Amino acid sequence: MAIDPDRTFKPINIALLTVSDTRGPDEDTSGDILAGRIIGAGHNLAARTILKDDADVIEAQLRAWMADGNVDAVVSTGGTGLTGRDVTPEALDRVKTREIPGFGELFRYISFKTIGTSTVQSRACAVVAEGTYIFALPGSNGAVKDGWDNILAEQLDARNRPCNFVELMPRLKEV
Repeated sequence: MAIDPDRTFKPINIALLTVSDTRGPDEDTSGDILAGRIIGAGHNLAARTILKDDADVIEAQLRAWMADGNVDAVVSTGGTGLTGRDVTPEALDRVKTREIPGFGELFRYISFKTIGTSTVQSRACAVVAEGTYIFALPGSNGAVKDGWDNILAEQLDARNRPCNFVELMPRLKEV
């Protein structure tokens, strides 16, 4: 990371969403990994929930967090594959104000180093939705580690140079 020691760390409030038809709290290992990394980085875990692969339900939860003044960003895990039940990107499309295409592109580049061409099956993506960042990662433990450790840890740290997502937060609702 390109951390500037002269800058101050600014913890943000992050909601964590696991999307799965099969995982409950005891099986949510990717959610546990993300929760540990969010807290370990010094951020606040503002909320955490597990929802079924249902675009309407996911959209409703995202909108609730977008309306909550205590949620700056949402990180989700799961529902980004190619099967008929994988609908997380479709839910993000419903709420987005603006896409962040570089997130998915960079995620797949990083993932390629780990899983090779299988990364093309990932629809990892990110959007800004009414001033809230939403990042959708695949549901595997390796994928959430790749996404957090190699992208989000830096971009959600206000000390990261030359730029980061945190410093843009006050301006996300500009028109």
